[in-house]
Amino acid sequence: MAFGTNIRTYFNGTWHEGDVPVMGAADHGSWLGTTVFDGARYFEGIHPDLDAHCGRVNRSAQALMITPTVTTEDMIDIVREGLKAYAKDQSVYIRPMYWALEGGDLGIVPEPDATGFAISLEQVAMAPQDASTTLTRTRFRRPVLEDAVVDAKAGCLYPNNARMLAEARDKGFGNALVADAIGNVAESASANVFMVRDGEVFTPVANGTFLSGITRARHINNLAAEGIKVHETVLTFDDFHAADEVFLSGNMSKVTPVTEFDGTMYQSGPVTRKVRELYWDWAHSA
Repeated sequence: MAFGTNIRTYFNGTWHEGDVPVMGAADHGSWLGTTVFDGARYFEGIHPDLDAHCGRVNRSAQALMITPTVTTEDMIDIVREGLKAYAKDQSVYIRPMYWALEGGDLGIVPEPDATGFAISLEQVAMAPQDASTTLTRTRFRRPVLEDAVVDAKAGCLYPNNARMLAEARDKGFGNALVADAIGNVAESASANVFMVRDGEVFTPVANGTFLSGITRARHINNLAAEGIKVHETVLTFDDFHAADEVFLSGNMSKVTPVTEFDGTMYQSGPVTRKVRELYWDWAHSA
C-alpha cells in the first residue's frame, strides 16, 4: 500500500497513472526479496542530487547480483518526463527500483539479464521546518557485509529497520539510535546522524555497516565550503549524551532536529539551522 498520493508509475517503457502492479507472484523479487530501490525528492520545482540517486540504484542492483538495465542518464530523463505532471508547489518522492525476475542454482541466485524495473512517483509533503524527533536505544543492531548486503539500498534490509522503529515507538520515542556490530553508534533506524559539540560537527565514520547517504555527503560538503569541518569518527552513545545538538540526515526530510535521546534534551541549535539553510541554498543554486 502506498503512503503517498497522486501516484504515477513507469513500467514497461511508459508512464501510467496510479499505483500500477509491476511484480508477479513467481518473480524472484516477490518470494526471495531481491529488490533494490533509491529515493530522491522533488520540491519547490527542483530535484537535488537526482543523478546521484539514479546512479546508486544501479550500484545497489549490482550488489544484489541483479543486472541493471537503465543507464543513469536515461533514468534521469525518464524521471524528468514523469515529473512534468506535477506542479512546482507539489513535493514528490521519486523511487526507482529493480528486482530479479528469475533465479538459477536452486532458484536462489538471480539470473543475469532477468531484471524488472519501475519508477514510482508519489506526492509526499516535505516535513515542516519545525518538525523534530526523539531517539532511544534499541537492542537491534546494524549488520555487517558478511551477514547482509549492507552496500546496497535493498528492501531485504528494512525489516531490521522496522523492528528498530517499532521498539522505539513502543518506548514512546520517534526513532532509534542504532549501534553497529561492536556497539558504536552507526545511524538511526531511518537516516544518518550527526551531533554537534562545542561548535564542531561529528558523524559516525562510514564503516561498512550502513549506507553513507547522499544527503549526508551533501551536508559534509556544504559545511566544508563554509569552513566548518565535519569529524567522521567513531562515536559512542555517551558521546551523544554529551552533545549540544543532534540531527538526522536523510533524503526524505533532509534535516531533522533531535530534541531528546533517552532523557538527554537538546535544542534545535544554530548549527542544525545552518545545515538546513546551506542545503536549501545549495539545492536552489545547483
